Amino acid sequence: MNEPQPPLDTRLPEMLRSGKRLRGIFNGIPSPAIVEMCAYAGFDFLLIDNEHGSADLQTTEHMLRAARASNLPTLVRCLEHDIARTLDIGAGGLQIPMVSTAAHAAALVQRVKYPLAPGASGLSGQRGSAFSTRAAGYGAFGGPEHTRRSNAGIALVVMIETPEGVANAGAIAAVDGVDGVFIGPNDLAHAMGHENRWDEAPVQVAIEQTLKAVAAAGKCPGILALSPADEEKYAAWGARYFATVTSGIIMKAFKEAAQGGRAQLNY
Repeated sequence: MNEPQPPLDTRLPEMLRSGKRLRGIFNGIPSPAIVEMCAYAGFDFLLIDNEHGSADLQTTEHMLRAARASNLPTLVRCLEHDIARTLDIGAGGLQIPMVSTAAHAAALVQRVKYPLAPGASGLSGQRGSAFSTRAAGYGAFGGPEHTRRSNAGIALVVMIETPEGVANAGAIAAVDGVDGVFIGPNDLAHAMGHENRWDEAPVQVAIEQTLKAVAAAGKCPGILALSPADEEKYAAWGARYFATVTSGIIMKAFKEAAQGGRAQLNY
């Protein structure tokens, strides 16, 4: 009889430490089928976007099941009030928006890590413990081993999206327990007074400064890269985690089909 595997996918921290380029994809569409498509397309990992997406927690749990079944490591971008329940439904990592100080990053680490027994190795935090959850296999994988697995295997990526965050990027990245720092270029451009024009020179200077500071701190720098040219430019500044967006890819394909590609479709 095959032994069941824990629902929790713990590969993301090592992936972020690997030094390799990683291609992820944001998905705000509440669909397990889209999750499977991203896996079969060959992305390194998925980001379920529950900051701007419309999925509730039950649908998010189903998307995490689809990701686990199709062998796709998955972060969830969530708002802070959803951290505890997002972890309990089995997210292998969190990506938290609008982090502008090292103190804020350190407080997030505390919310992601379980408390450890005295003398135990690793970071200890303040996450509430329950082994009846999907993350612990509804008790099948609970107990101290689940605590250790979670503390070592759940990734935390924080997002820099303000000038204050840019100024503090090195200190934020240096926080123990932060695995990566992702720049939100759209919000950063807005915060700098450039609306959505993140290709303008002052915003690009801030992006370069942030990516280099995160890389110098030994953590994984991330950024949206919507074209191969973007990826190469940001890689030269130290980025290793590159993301695109499902809705953008789908809309581009729909537009191409609507503007004359119908004759080529063969489904």
